[in-house]
Amino acid sequence: MHMRAIEWDGKEFRLLDQTKLPKTVEYISTDDYRTIILAIKRLSVRGAPAIGIAAAFALAFASGKIDTGEQSAYFKELEKIAQEIGSARPTAVNLRWAVDRLMKHARSVEDVSTIPGILLAEAERIRDEDIHMCRQIGIHGAELLPETGGVITHCNTGALATGDYGTAQSVIVTAIKQGKDLHVYVDETRPLLQGARLTMYELSAHNIDATLITDNTAAFVMKQGKVHAVVTGADRIAGNGDTANKIGTYGLAVLAKSHAIPFYIAAPSSTIDIDCPDGDSIPIEERDPREVTHVFDVQIAPDNIHAYAPAFDITPGALITAIITEHGIVKPPYKDNLKSMFKGGKG
Repeated sequence: MHMRAIEWDGKEFRLLDQTKLPKTVEYISTDDYRTIILAIKRLSVRGAPAIGIAAAFALAFASGKIDTGEQSAYFKELEKIAQEIGSARPTAVNLRWAVDRLMKHARSVEDVSTIPGILLAEAERIRDEDIHMCRQIGIHGAELLPETGGVITHCNTGALATGDYGTAQSVIVTAIKQGKDLHVYVDETRPLLQGARLTMYELSAHNIDATLITDNTAAFVMKQGKVHAVVTGADRIAGNGDTANKIGTYGLAVLAKSHAIPFYIAAPSSTIDIDCPDGDSIPIEERDPREVTHVFDVQIAPDNIHAYAPAFDITPGALITAIITEHGIVKPPYKDNLKSMFKGGKG
């Protein structure tokens, strides 16, 4: 099995509906930006890099359907659509980054009739760059993992969350392909079970030795000496290294610190928001409490109760051993070293 979250062959754009996995493989075929926004909001497409790619294609498709050739009216509508796409989910910076990148190209053009072709080419470039970045993240990160031992990962960071290959999962898969003898422990990742449904699905397809655990089992397998590294992805990395990732990541980092286990973040440079000073400045998306009180429409809690459903949490940079990007490995102090990486040119 090898499938991508996003497929575009120049004629048909398809999104793999990840809410149906692992039981059903179903694609959403569309060139309507509103349908893509809905897919992002309902997590049919998820993972920061994949969301950015989907957003780029959404804006490119929308730009070709604006019913005016008059420049000021065209840009007014394009800006409105860009704002709508960019606000589909608030935490992952890749979404806004991709939209801003396309809008920068659009604003440099005088003949609005050429904009759709220019934006579509840029969306394709973002996708292709992400595929290359994921490969490089895997190569750089693999050297950090031990020759033998256990690795924990959280949520889903494989091809389903990116253009292809993945981020944290690329690190693990690359290390194993290099001959390292690693066993992967996969957090189920409540409340939506991306680890159980998606990561285990992908690792099984790679024939990788993996064990699914409940999120609250992580501490115990660490105490048993079964874990020698933790690798997760990221949805936004602040300028000081504080990192927003799927809810539960912060707790995993605290556990790793307590057990003297290295904790790594793997993400493309597009996920780094160098202008965001710290984790307190990252907006945290809150989702429908029903995602906590129900598991796939099966009610597991009493009626009329309060439930808190943040989609992400913030892991302080002080708990992160290193950040793995396509440019290489960044170590503390992050405020200085992330800024130095950007001076060299962000991917």
